[in-house]
Amino acid sequence: HRDQWMSTMDTYVLPRIGATGGLVRNSDEVSFGGSDFQRVILPLNDWNLRLTVQQPVFAGLREQRAYQQAKEGVRSAELGVRATEDRILLRTAADYIQVVGGDALVKVEEQAIALARDRLREARHFFEAGETTGVDVLRAESAAKAAERRLALARRDRGTALGQLRVDLNLDGDFEVGEPALSLPARPDEALLLQQAVETRAEVRQAKSTLRIAELEVSKQKGAYLPTVTADAGYVWQKTSFPTDQYGYAALRFVVPIWQSGEISSRVAFARERERQARLALEEQLRTVQEDVRRALLDLETATTSLALSEDQLRSAEAEYQQVADLYRSQEVTSLDIQSSETNLNDARRALVASRLPPPVS
Repeated sequence: HRDQWMSTMDTYVLPRIGATGGLVRNSDEVSFGGSDFQRVILPLNDWNLRLTVQQPVFAGLREQRAYQQAKEGVRSAELGVRATEDRILLRTAADYIQVVGGDALVKVEEQAIALARDRLREARHFFEAGETTGVDVLRAESAAKAAERRLALARRDRGTALGQLRVDLNLDGDFEVGEPALSLPARPDEALLLQQAVETRAEVRQAKSTLRIAELEVSKQKGAYLPTVTADAGYVWQKTSFPTDQYGYAALRFVVPIWQSGEISSRVAFARERERQARLALEEQLRTVQEDVRRALLDLETATTSLALSEDQLRSAEAEYQQVADLYRSQEVTSLDIQSSETNLNDARRALVASRLPPPVS
């Protein structure tokens, strides 16, 4: 779009230089005058060459509108670059946290395997001592295999997240990641966040630039109703010697549109429709940005609550497991009770990891 606007502006502002010529073979040659003064008005072999320079002087302010459109186009392109950079940074940060979460989930599954193997060892001891049946041993073996399968899946997910991070950073090989220490400032109120989003979001500013370009297009098309003034100059070489075989000229010409069969009005109407569409797009973008802020605040509040509840759930699950494990060693509860307690503890650990991860970035 910027190249198109700059080309249009050049048409209105910059001079145009052209050369025309021709070669004609006539059936007769006509001249007048005597032997001492003779002028050819129709040569047998006629030729002419014309070099012209045309400089627009006034074109209904369309050149100014095109220049302003070009500047808005450049500004909109810069905002598009900024929006792309913001999305890349946000996606890279989210992918980094996904890798950190993958490491944490791998540790959780390793802990789950340790619990399952401890229960399997105790179940075998009780079975050998005749305290339990072989069902408890088989149940413990099944839980250990299931834990190993979840560990393999967790390592796969961590590798996938690491691969995406390598794509983001344009790196090869494996590398260590550490959980970042977040120190966030106090959250501003909703009204201030909405105002900042409207003023700084690149999407909104791009929509405003698009609306401004559409408004300038309406003004530019209206400029076609105004007269067009150009300054012309040229030099002519020709075979015909009457009145002279070479001469130069300069002229100031103007064109006043009186009736264009509705062509100008249709272009103005089309530009106004584009302006209306741009205005509606800006209003929609403003509503979208405002809802993004409100949804982000709601997600933040939900994530904070979920994280606190996950930490409480983990503490309760750890306390429950310690009590049930002691009771299981003294054979006061069954293997189903210890298995249920293990499941609750592992689920609590996974829920804590999930609560610390950010949502996916589209």
